Amino acid sequence: MDQDTIAALATAHGEGGIAIVRVSGQDAEALLSRLFVPARAWESHRMYYGHIVDGGEPLDECMAVLFRAPRSYTREDVAEIHLHGGSWAAQSVLNALYRLGARPAGPGEFTRRAFLNGRVDLSRAEAVMALISAEGGRAARAALRQLEGGVSGFVRSAQADLIALLSGAAAAIDYPEEITLEEAASDLEAGARKLADKLEAACDERGARIADQGLEAVLCGRPNVGKSSLLNALARQERAIVTDIPGTTRDIIRADVMLDGLRVHFADTAGLREGADAIERIGVDRARQAIAGADVVLAVFNASLPLDEEDKQLLEDTKDVPRIIVLNQCDKEMVLNPADFDDPVVVSAQTGAGLRDLEKRVAAFGAGAGESALTQQRHMLLAREAASSLRAAADACARGEAVDLAVIDLQDALAALGRITGEQVDDKMIDEIFERFCVGK
Repeated sequence: MDQDTIAALATAHGEGGIAIVRVSGQDAEALLSRLFVPARAWESHRMYYGHIVDGGEPLDECMAVLFRAPRSYTREDVAEIHLHGGSWAAQSVLNALYRLGARPAGPGEFTRRAFLNGRVDLSRAEAVMALISAEGGRAARAALRQLEGGVSGFVRSAQADLIALLSGAAAAIDYPEEITLEEAASDLEAGARKLADKLEAACDERGARIADQGLEAVLCGRPNVGKSSLLNALARQERAIVTDIPGTTRDIIRADVMLDGLRVHFADTAGLREGADAIERIGVDRARQAIAGADVVLAVFNASLPLDEEDKQLLEDTKDVPRIIVLNQCDKEMVLNPADFDDPVVVSAQTGAGLRDLEKRVAAFGAGAGESALTQQRHMLLAREAASSLRAAADACARGEAVDLAVIDLQDALAALGRITGEQVDDKMIDEIFERFCVGK
């Protein structure tokens, strides 16, 4: 690892209340002392008031703090300079640091040093960026659990189980008079399958995607049942054009809404009907594609009108997909009987009646999102790779093959788990992970 001293802006670029310049490396204290006035003997973890002065020219009034190694983010000496927010002051201080010998930090280099210096494992380092980029409470909580060692604890528990299986196999190979190879193979097969099940159960790709990217909720129905009005009511703003003319919506109109800490992507689609013109038919095709890829379909019906053939076809087409039946326009005299439908939600997009009930029902389709032990794609791929190796070891034992061959698969599984936490990882993988980070973190 580079031993030079790095510096970068740790806060967002642009105007703000405070801009923080972060410095890490063996010269952090010396560089801070050369710029900070008045001169002082630095006490670690104590904030001081003063000015940053470069060549006799004051750059800004500031607060500064020194974190001496190893009690710092990177386990190196770290200095932070808290300036007034704005581009000029922060860049002027950075330029001064660069002239004095620091170099610009690369993307994620502070966290990379924290990993390489043993302060965090690789999964916890990745959680830092996941927490920064989280767009909802579910994603933030998943990242925070990972940052606090949730993934590390799960992986280390699985590694301990694997090492126990390897130890049992080694004992049978080295001391056949105490345990027969048949007994060892039987124990190994059962243990390997149990651990493979545990790893696969920890991988919830759908839940992880929903927590990270949001829930896809598609509003569908025939023209003029109030889908666009409902979208506007859910979004609390005018996102879609609303008229009495059938077929107004011809393309997919989206609105993002935060429901109970979960980001929901609502999509208003073209009214589903036959005999539309060429442009509207394209909209109908796109609507059907959106329905096919939705996490939940909101099948919307006009409660003040009897069902027509298109309504009945919609009920049939969506009966096998996750859906919520929405009886809209309950502010008018209702013709449809809610008892005739499968657990419908009765709403009025005009008055807001039933809207909160609908929001709760939609959010329920994201229940448990981000709560599995593994929530990042890289971790799930490696856990499934480990599970596959475990099943290969179990199958080898079931076929009566030599325990030595099963041990090879167990070692492959152990290596895959080690790549999650960074115990077995090469420079290329480290580069790929940290290049996604923002500069200054």
